[in-house]
Amino acid sequence: MIRLILTTFPDADHAQRVAHQLVTAQLAACGTILPNATSIYIWKEALEETSECLLLLKTTVDRVDDLHRELLKIHPYEVPEILSFVADSSHAPYAEWVARQCARE
Repeated sequence: MIRLILTTFPDADHAQRVAHQLVTAQLAACGTILPNATSIYIWKEALEETSECLLLLKTTVDRVDDLHRELLKIHPYEVPEILSFVADSSHAPYAEWVARQCARE
């Protein structure tokens, strides 16, 4: 089963470096970078509005914990947004490809 991981970065360079690292380590099959996101939130009692890049990672259920641990080590934010969603339905050939890409060696 595919798991989607959503996380944000301050810019496309950070998102790209992290995506390369996680895909190369076979923790994610794919990372899709969506630039030009605007996040509005309260941080340290101040209203913030920040330009960010959204990184959507595709992985398998059995790789989620390892991916989370690695992402926490390399993420530039003090408190990174890391959200995980189960893809309860997916195109079977795509799901098989994700599984092959994330297979442990």
